[in-house]
Amino acid sequence: MKRAINLSHPQPKPGILGIEAYVPGANKTFFTGKTYKLSSNESPFNPPQSVINAYLDVAKNLATYPKGDSFGLRQAIAQTLRLSVDNILIGNGSDELLSLLAQAYLAAGDEGIMTEHGFSVYEINIRGAGGIVRKVKESNCRISTQAILDAVSDRTRIIFIANPGNPTGTYLKRVEIADLIAKLPPHILVVLDGAYAEFVDCADFDAGKEFVEKFQNVVMTRTFSKIYALAGLRIGWMYAPSPIIDAVNRIRCAFNVNSAAQAAAAAAVRDSDFLTMAKSHNKKWRDWLSNEIEKIGLIVTPSVTNFLLIHFSGSGKTAHDADRYLNSKGFILRRVDGYGFPNSLRLSIGSEEANRGVVAALKNFLANTDV
Repeated sequence: MKRAINLSHPQPKPGILGIEAYVPGANKTFFTGKTYKLSSNESPFNPPQSVINAYLDVAKNLATYPKGDSFGLRQAIAQTLRLSVDNILIGNGSDELLSLLAQAYLAAGDEGIMTEHGFSVYEINIRGAGGIVRKVKESNCRISTQAILDAVSDRTRIIFIANPGNPTGTYLKRVEIADLIAKLPPHILVVLDGAYAEFVDCADFDAGKEFVEKFQNVVMTRTFSKIYALAGLRIGWMYAPSPIIDAVNRIRCAFNVNSAAQAAAAAAVRDSDFLTMAKSHNKKWRDWLSNEIEKIGLIVTPSVTNFLLIHFSGSGKTAHDADRYLNSKGFILRRVDGYGFPNSLRLSIGSEEANRGVVAALKNFLANTDV
């Protein structure tokens, strides 16, 4: 049966108009004083001077195209993290790489698996490639590898796993990932999205390096937007077996990452002092925020990331009212209704001033019977 064509204007392919566009974290409030954006898991710090200098140096030569293979950045990542330079691919944010993987490995009618609280971009990418989304249940804000295995069919071609998860902040252990991969058919691509991997300090965690080097169907993606404080430059990377690198390179735009982003990211990955400082700040205030927020009667999902998922169930108040109140005080958090948490808010860990301020505002909100 032929598809009906509306000749009045160009029509996108079937399924595109059914996709809900990604909604970024809010960045505006009607509060007229100082505001704190704690909705997008951005770094509370500016990049170190070494990174800024590398960025500014590129301004001397803007007339030429960037390095199409991003070799300098790939080399910096490989040397710093002890990876194979030939198995690294750079993207315009890790989002671009997730999209390219879906385009390369999904045909119309193929299935892609994600979890119920998984990053919404996975669904956009699967459906955008013409695939069918299979969402599987999580258990107490944790991914169930058994639920993923139970959802596998003869049409499954790709599985997206955020590890650690967003917006939950929980993680799968190395042994759980190993067991999952061992039980999957080798033609199914497993994408381990490690956007928050640098924040994890657990001996039983692996962001994906050992699996990429052992299996031919595993990819690890990473980003410079979080701990490296380069969200404004949109740059990420993936580590993958050679056949996957080759496939994605064939559909990647020739100059997909600009010169300034490449230079800044190369400097960032080599600045171990900044990374150590950022991790230390994050752990200190993650622990403090979790304790203080639980003290006032709210539930916090234990997190290994740079954000906390706060639940208002049982508090007598709603996340909607909390969000409105916090906005009126200049604190912008992330609504997570679309991720399956209609009565929760996600809080990015910010500066000391922001962290202390948001806890004080939450206390006032819960004590205020008029809200």
